[in-house]
Amino acid sequence: MIRAFAFLFVLGISSAQADDSLWALLKGGGQVALIRHTITTPGVGDPPGFRLEECSTQRNLTDEGRGHAKRIGEAWRARGIPVERVLSSPWCRCVETAKLSFGKSENSAALGNLFGRPENRAKQVEEMKTLASMRPKNGNLVLVTHGSTIAALTGVSPGTGEMVIVTPQGGGKFAVAGRLEVR
Repeated sequence: MIRAFAFLFVLGISSAQADDSLWALLKGGGQVALIRHTITTPGVGDPPGFRLEECSTQRNLTDEGRGHAKRIGEAWRARGIPVERVLSSPWCRCVETAKLSFGKSENSAALGNLFGRPENRAKQVEEMKTLASMRPKNGNLVLVTHGSTIAALTGVSPGTGEMVIVTPQGGGKFAVAGRLEVR
């Protein structure tokens, strides 16, 4: 990915132009957008003994994170970006990011947090490859998940609320098209 941005720089293409190209790609549909949940309460991972079914035991979105999630959805709607389906990690911070951004989501264990859970990595990465390699027919597939999970799949470590856009190639393959941020 760094090489792609360096290449754009050498060609004299600004990051704003690269962003415009990615938004145009999304506008055409058929892409997969991996979105890292927005800003949470301080910390790394989750507190000991957290439970997925009880949000009060997890790190959750801050008010700033909630506002950021809303701005992501507003950016998609303002550009007329079609959304076919929204899947989310079952962690509350991802579910809330998805719902504030897109108004809906379905939980997917394949998108669960891999931080501190190396035993799940191989299985989840294979499941995510399947999701990321299938071209959506009527819009884009949105996957709201965690930085560690996106990095395991793509090699890209996104910031909070950052999107990694991939173009499905079929057969478990995809190409990273780029990164997008809504501030």
